[in-house]
Amino acid sequence: MPAYVIAHLRDAAPHPEIAEYIERITATFEPYGGRFLVHGTPHETKEGSWPGHVVVIGFPDIARARTWWDSPAYQAIAPLRARHIEGDIILVEGVPDGYDATTTAKTLRSTLPTE
Repeated sequence: MPAYVIAHLRDAAPHPEIAEYIERITATFEPYGGRFLVHGTPHETKEGSWPGHVVVIGFPDIARARTWWDSPAYQAIAPLRARHIEGDIILVEGVPDGYDATTTAKTLRSTLPTE
């Protein structure tokens, strides 16, 4: 099942370490099957507040996403970003092929109190 690393990055001021991080990050995730799905593109906020930037990296599965995050190669460059950009980063598993939200709704309805 696919997995994603999603970053909501705020307050990114230009800095040489940020440029170095961006130059080096792709080489850290490619060995794990990772690839940028969203990086530095404008986003449109429809509800709430979402200042900053969105980055999404896709992986073939959650195990590879976790292994990449914990890898010595990524951990070596992570401080370059963390020192200069505030943000939130999550790892999340995607849904399987053929996922049907109506099945989830049916399960939810079965747990609701009857009137």
